[in-house]
Amino acid sequence: MVCVEGVMTDYIFGKKKATEVAHSIWKHVVKKGDAVVDATCGNGYDTLAMLNMVADESCNGRVYSLDIQESALQNTASLLDGLPDPDKKEMVKLIATCHSKMEVVIPRGVNVRLVAFNLGYLPGGDKTLITKSDTTQLAMEAASRIVASGGLISMLVYVGHPGGMEEYDTVEGFASQLSVNDWICCKLQMLNRPLAPILVLVCKR
Repeated sequence: MVCVEGVMTDYIFGKKKATEVAHSIWKHVVKKGDAVVDATCGNGYDTLAMLNMVADESCNGRVYSLDIQESALQNTASLLDGLPDPDKKEMVKLIATCHSKMEVVIPRGVNVRLVAFNLGYLPGGDKTLITKSDTTQLAMEAASRIVASGGLISMLVYVGHPGGMEEYDTVEGFASQLSVNDWICCKLQMLNRPLAPILVLVCKR
């Protein structure tokens, strides 16, 4: 098991990225055979990390990987094609849809342990195509309904582009209003780097 304390220390001293902190935390939540959601799959690196967490010998784990951009789904598929075990790729379901539609495409009754968001634009893609506050609000609401007790909603918000800070305000507003009886919410933010991505973690009791 990865040591979160070590990753956090490296993050504080500038040796690790927020994405690496997120992945280390996910590993303490997700178990073999679980179902998880990559709500914005981008270039597929989160999907691959999730797959390695849920994949078991019986191929019972499942990663629902969503993106509205076809290029993102193609990039993710190409990354998965490089897996040495082709059976593992079958545990990933690539879905062309907006993150706000996750409840529509994920089968009812699936016990989801993790829903992860990378909010902003597709790295290496068109920077004018970004996630938007209105659909992200709907997506977070959907995630809160499908994630299981003891599960996690992980949101890495990139704020250095037009619309990014507005979207972060939406994310923070959503997390801030959740009931303290049902949720534990926190954020990880570099105070002297105002354009650095902000990690918001929402745990369902």
